Amino acid sequence: MTTTDAADHAGDDAAAAPDGAQPRRVLILSHTGREAARDVSTRLCKALTEHGIVVRLLAEEAADLGIGPSSYSLIELRDDDTELACDCELAVVVGGDGSILRAAEVTWGTGTPVLGVNLGHVGFLAEAEVDDVENVIDAIVERRWAPEDRLALDVRAFRDGELIRHTFALNEASVEKASRERMIEVVVEVDNRPLSRWGCDGVVLSTPTGSTAYNFSAGGPIVWPRVEALLVVPLSAHALFARPLVVAPDSVLAVEVMSRTDGVGVLWCDGRRTVDLPPGARIEVRRAEQPVRLARLHDSPFTDRLVAKFDLPVEGWRGSAERRRRAEDRADRAEDRGDRAEERLDRVEHRAEHRAEHRAADGED
Repeated sequence: MTTTDAADHAGDDAAAAPDGAQPRRVLILSHTGREAARDVSTRLCKALTEHGIVVRLLAEEAADLGIGPSSYSLIELRDDDTELACDCELAVVVGGDGSILRAAEVTWGTGTPVLGVNLGHVGFLAEAEVDDVENVIDAIVERRWAPEDRLALDVRAFRDGELIRHTFALNEASVEKASRERMIEVVVEVDNRPLSRWGCDGVVLSTPTGSTAYNFSAGGPIVWPRVEALLVVPLSAHALFARPLVVAPDSVLAVEVMSRTDGVGVLWCDGRRTVDLPPGARIEVRRAEQPVRLARLHDSPFTDRLVAKFDLPVEGWRGSAERRRRAEDRADRAEDRGDRAEERLDRVEHRAEHRAEHRAADGED
């Protein structure tokens, strides 16, 4: 891993931190193939450096953004992902859920929270929309965000009993057929006990965070993020017992591609990392020791996020909060009517007093 001269320049400028304190650092990861992402990322770089925060970028992405070592006073450029998020208090991602999954890969194991600014269609993992950039900047500068840990998967792939890949997943690990023409035959285990054999298109092993992703599309249940569980969803299985399963978070799940099958499988982790699984290969999935940490700006209920992201029909809802709001509106309107009635009564009394004064004056004349 190498760092450009910008890092040295950033260190000099950031040395103004009081009492030798470490300068604040924020990593920015951007989907630079989109103009909106480039605009937002540039705004973030400019604003954060103006507030004395060091901004770290991948050199390749910085070039796409038109940012060089001398563009701003506090810019750090790195040439690769190695330890990219180390020493950063936050990783800000400008893009969709795919970009956030990439950031989870970069930050996993460092404890650096990921804050997503959504430019995608759904953006279930994102905390802010592109129109909220100014609020995002203020929240970062003022440290108005809270960390939220999400259960992740420890994923291991074996071939002939030998470990060939050890990785992780935030959303899901899926074993799928490699060829469109052939299904694969797998055995699924839970806690080292065989559960069922399926001839299928694949099996999805998901976290609660991933329950709104591939798991959801495959017919699995949506699980609230604070629920600790692992999900198993077969894909187009030729079996009577082929229903989504919810198992304990400390369970060990395994999927083995049967040796006698003609189909070849492939392991996908978050749709980003793949491993070929020939007949006899096996994967084991369990809860990872380290979670993926997200940054939250709002303490909004997950239900509200579901409604907003999936545009669920809730018009005409009369829940307790809505009833209270309507009751308060009615009380306000009644109070307004009472105020107006008092004003009319005051005017009537004033006119009556005025007429009485005139009559009294006429009588004296």
